[in-house]
Amino acid sequence: MKIYDISMEIHEEMIVYKNKIEKKPKIRVTNDFLSSNSYESTITLGMHTGTHIDAPLHMIEGGETTDSIPLENCIKKCKVIDLTNITNKITQEDLQQKEISKGDFILLKTRNSFSPEFDFEFVYLEKSGAEYLRDIGICGVGIDALGIERAQAGHETHKTLLSKGIIILEGLQLKEVPEGEYTIYALPLKIRNVEAAPVRAVLIK
Repeated sequence: MKIYDISMEIHEEMIVYKNKIEKKPKIRVTNDFLSSNSYESTITLGMHTGTHIDAPLHMIEGGETTDSIPLENCIKKCKVIDLTNITNKITQEDLQQKEISKGDFILLKTRNSFSPEFDFEFVYLEKSGAEYLRDIGICGVGIDALGIERAQAGHETHKTLLSKGIIILEGLQLKEVPEGEYTIYALPLKIRNVEAAPVRAVLIK
């Protein structure tokens, strides 16, 4: 058995979306051994920090929240699809060349996994690709970027997927993961009534 940790490490200097300072987590020590007999700390963390799951409420008014996501959709067989040859966007034409079936959870491995800094021109899933995956009937899709789309008016990719209850998993680290089939464990933190939640995601081969 081989375990791949495909989660981003959370720390105060980590990569965040568009390098916005206000999106970086803050960790504060509240007790240490100089003033107490224990060590404790607190964290201020955006729900879309690092590796996280988006729920429909993120882009759809009145949409479902992360606590409504069936856990059986977060622990299941998945497919890592190598798309590292793509330089801009993932379209229907790109995905048609891969074996994708109804009920699949797919992870899109792109050149994003090899960038040590935030890339404002990151590879994303374009609307036609999202519609293709929706029509197949997948249950979830992940990508190695802090957003699954960019430069699309109206957030069409998010809405296409989330309106059908398809899980969106963002912020994956897939550099060391070969294309193939795995079991994914990607459980969101159990937080009530939120639009997204951090995830510790692993793949098991």
